[in-house]
Amino acid sequence: MVTLADTEAQGVRNGPSLGIETRSIDYVPQTERHGKVSAQGPFWFLGNFQFFTIAIGFIGPGMGLGLGATALASALGILFGTLFMAFHASQGPDLGLPQMIQSRAQFGYRGVILPLIGTLFTFAGFNVVDTVLISQGLNHLFGWGIPAVAVGLGIIAAIIAIFGHDWLHIIFRVLFWISLPLYLIITAAIMLGKITPEAAAHTSFTWVAFAAQFAACASYNITYAPYVSDYTRYLPGGQGRSALVWNVYIGASASAIWLTILGAWLATYFGASDGMVATNAAGNAVLPHLGTLTVLVSVAALTATMGLNAYSGMLTLITGLDCFLNIPFSRAVRVLGVLALAVIWLAVSLPLNANAINALYDALSVMLYLLVPWTAVNLMDYFFVRKGHYAIKDFFTAGGIYGAWGWRGLAAYLIGFAASVPFFNLAGVFEGPIAHMLGDVDISWAPGLLVSGLAYYLITRSLDLSAERPAIIASDEAFGLKL
Repeated sequence: MVTLADTEAQGVRNGPSLGIETRSIDYVPQTERHGKVSAQGPFWFLGNFQFFTIAIGFIGPGMGLGLGATALASALGILFGTLFMAFHASQGPDLGLPQMIQSRAQFGYRGVILPLIGTLFTFAGFNVVDTVLISQGLNHLFGWGIPAVAVGLGIIAAIIAIFGHDWLHIIFRVLFWISLPLYLIITAAIMLGKITPEAAAHTSFTWVAFAAQFAACASYNITYAPYVSDYTRYLPGGQGRSALVWNVYIGASASAIWLTILGAWLATYFGASDGMVATNAAGNAVLPHLGTLTVLVSVAALTATMGLNAYSGMLTLITGLDCFLNIPFSRAVRVLGVLALAVIWLAVSLPLNANAINALYDALSVMLYLLVPWTAVNLMDYFFVRKGHYAIKDFFTAGGIYGAWGWRGLAAYLIGFAASVPFFNLAGVFEGPIAHMLGDVDISWAPGLLVSGLAYYLITRSLDLSAERPAIIASDEAFGLKL
């Protein structure tokens, strides 16, 4: 595997840049690498540390599942699903590239457009959902104007994305330390019995409800898979891969487990059905205005996450355009990409109301169907087929060793997607026969992961990796890397 040249000898930058980021989808050289592996834990912790995650805990109780069973299903599902997200983290410092550029090794220079469609729609779709949820929630709680809130959120998220990678890390770190004590107080109050329940606990159990809660939690962090390398690619190379994976894994899973279980408690004892309203009520039951403060900080965290979506969406958009057009990897292109995405998600968000949320969730479910085969193919290639050996220069040309269309990756992707179709469950739109047999539980991510990964591994048995070696050596030499 390629090891990046010694970071100290190359003069690695010790701190973040406070200006607008200049890099786009191009390679980050060692002279611009900075940051600490330990910072990845709080970063991904905050990504799930808001009321959007609390609502995931409503699923089990909504189907009659008891609090203990919901908590267990949530923890197991999140611990399982976060594995696939976390393993993408090591690709960033190893290759110095955004996540989706590296996928050209599996799908080809132009063939990568297939998973790019799914990822771009996911980034924009999440911002639409977040905008509607926040603007409707703040209107309900405080009477704030919906259009003004939506536009304000869009402007702030776009500015964060324009300033880019280093500012995202700074903002997430600050919000992590502000958010943590607020949720600690609320959680401690619940555990000490300081919040009086409004309803009696129910302890019913069904495997269908347990499986539904597990499936929702397992798929929750998988949607982060296309993001991860975007925020680890500036880390110095040559560091331990396992430490990075563990930091991402613990950060992303700990906050998701915490708030999902908190949501399950609120649904069980308060009959909560809205994450923002439930957070406000629980906090204010502990101390005056604590709930209001927690909601506003959570809104700030979710707005920062919208910036995260906009930033990765911009990288995905530029990658897609680069498949067919010769565009510069400049600061101006980055800014235009973010602004274009902001206009799109605001144009979609403003006419919508809370009644459209279910339809949006169904759309995001479709995008998850598209992302799962991609993550399986990408991880299989990185860890078991090519084992981290890539020619970075060849990611940027259709005439390189990866070609314009990677038939192996595309075939494995389509095979895995087809295998998952019988497991789909889109309420009122489509229900696969196996999903029906399982009591309407959607576990399509499981066959999608297994079949796509296995198919790719088998198909690549005919791949001549030795033929790629000269291109890898030439690329390493061009970028000042050493074997």
